[in-house]
Amino acid sequence: TFTVEEAVETIGFGRFHIMLFLIMGSTGVAEAMEIMLIAVVSPLIQCEWQLQDWQVALVTTMVFFGYMVFSIVLGLLADRYGRWKILLLSFLWAAYFSLLTSFAPSYIWFVFLRAMVGGGVSGHAQGREENKQILAMSSCSKAFLSLGKVFWLAGSLLIIGLASVVNPTIGWRWLIRIASIPGILLILVFKFIPESARYNVSTGNTAAALATLQRIARMNGVAMPEGQLREPAKERRGRFKDLIHPKYLRTTLQIWIIW
Repeated sequence: TFTVEEAVETIGFGRFHIMLFLIMGSTGVAEAMEIMLIAVVSPLIQCEWQLQDWQVALVTTMVFFGYMVFSIVLGLLADRYGRWKILLLSFLWAAYFSLLTSFAPSYIWFVFLRAMVGGGVSGHAQGREENKQILAMSSCSKAFLSLGKVFWLAGSLLIIGLASVVNPTIGWRWLIRIASIPGILLILVFKFIPESARYNVSTGNTAAALATLQRIARMNGVAMPEGQLREPAKERRGRFKDLIHPKYLRTTLQIWIIW
């Protein structure tokens, strides 16, 4: 028998890992553009709607408030219904509300819609972190993980560059519409991303997990390990109160403060 981790290690690094890295890395571009968008739009909406400084600051606060709330909700849903479905839903959600933001008739609507965008963007992490773990299982692809930050940097530079051209010419509303394009394009390539084999095994769907591993092996041009895929021993799921257990409390607080 073999586990998902052992199968991924046996299959090794190949075309599948490169494709997965590029697609999931591109979600970082889309996420950075949506998050950094506020920085290059805020001065313009402040002038247009005669906003005070605290009102401008509230926009950014509400984006991350939406991110915080929905990351918890979407994390629970991803555990229940799978990473792939939630990742697709989050991209549809973020793209939809981002486009709506460009038609916001007032400041209140703008704040609400950007909070919804933050909620959608939070779901990107559900799939990205899962696939980081898949990459990390293969020793040859661990080096790729450190390159992932390049995508966020690229997205940040791209939105700033676009703003310098679009804002003075056709306005901030068109900047928001253009910034939503990467997220929309990524929806079209979602069929190339399989559901997590680790998730399928954890829910008892061994056949689906095996099909995913076989697909990876075919793309990489290697053979699957011999034997049958076995399910891991059932373990108790983590609970929120575990984070504040005396054993982990110091680490929990340190991570919260750093973030």
